[in-house]
Amino acid sequence: MTCLLLLVAVLWLGYAWLGRRWRIEPRLDAPLHAPFAASVVAIVPARNEAAELPQTLAALLSQSHRNLKVVLVDDHSTDGTAEVARRLATELGAADRLIVLASADLAPGWTGKVWAQQQGVEQAKQLGAEWLWFTDADIRHDRDVLQRLLTTADFRRRDFVSVMARLRCGTGFEKLLIPAFTYFFAGLYSFHRIGDDTAALAAAAGGCMLVRASALERAGGIEAIRGAVIDDVALGRACKRSGARLWLGYHDGVSSTRGYDTLAAIWGMVARSAYTQLNYSPLALIGCMLGLALVFLLPVFALLFVPGCGWWLGLIAYAAMARTYYPMVTYLGCPGWWALLLPMAALLYTGMTITSAWRFHRGTGNAWKGRAYDTA
Repeated sequence: MTCLLLLVAVLWLGYAWLGRRWRIEPRLDAPLHAPFAASVVAIVPARNEAAELPQTLAALLSQSHRNLKVVLVDDHSTDGTAEVARRLATELGAADRLIVLASADLAPGWTGKVWAQQQGVEQAKQLGAEWLWFTDADIRHDRDVLQRLLTTADFRRRDFVSVMARLRCGTGFEKLLIPAFTYFFAGLYSFHRIGDDTAALAAAAGGCMLVRASALERAGGIEAIRGAVIDDVALGRACKRSGARLWLGYHDGVSSTRGYDTLAAIWGMVARSAYTQLNYSPLALIGCMLGLALVFLLPVFALLFVPGCGWWLGLIAYAAMARTYYPMVTYLGCPGWWALLLPMAALLYTGMTITSAWRFHRGTGNAWKGRAYDTA
């Protein structure tokens, strides 16, 4: 037990003082003073998003970069999403910047969001877009976000610039679990290595992805990820494999308007795709469970039940763990003491991953917004 605790303490100390994945970096560059002339088409898949559009679509249509068209793909909504979108554009005097498409029926082998994106891409080609800006109907962008995305792409010579949105943390369960969601993602996918052209690691954050049209075409288009459940990571991988230069980072002005007020809502959101991250492997699931228990739960166990040297090692590991989690907690607007609850969040995420695996093996694994997807 003491040897295990020593190993975990050393790992956490090394991660806290030498690691970079937990830091809130890199950040989008400040916008250039001179506006870009680049033609951009924003593609917004929307399925029953009428409640979100007054915040999110209005922000898109108000971007400071003027050479922008917004293509909203209404994915068989039943809440008047298309009508709300058109009304908002008219009220903002931006009707000429918005195109609303009615999505065709879901094609075999495609997931719903990716199918909607594909139809948006086809429209963007007709508009002669140089850049495609994929975003979600529940993501709000500050007025200068597109300008910052283009500036970062230009300064850093990138073909694919993506931003991890600031997720909402209003309720107690959101404060407990949502910062951990981003923390675990950044731990799994190092943002700095994603931006390293010599590294194979690739990923993206689906709420905000600016992709050079020619780079997407080289990657095989959206069709290359037609059946992807975790579509943003899949798109980042496809583009980097074909030679695209990626950048993934943070910006305060990209934020989610959607709330997950209850534990059940968060559980369902994570369980939908957690097992996909493990490539549907039972062995990987067991390894994940053991790893989470060792790294996140053992220090707490030592503090509660192991006396002497083991207690001190548990305290060191726990303190280093909280040190790495604190920046994410405060970045998302939570009081800093929530960082002490990371082990509890890890325990709940373990349960969500087990649920994801259970649903998959029962044949009910991937369902979202009334659709089930075959991942076999």
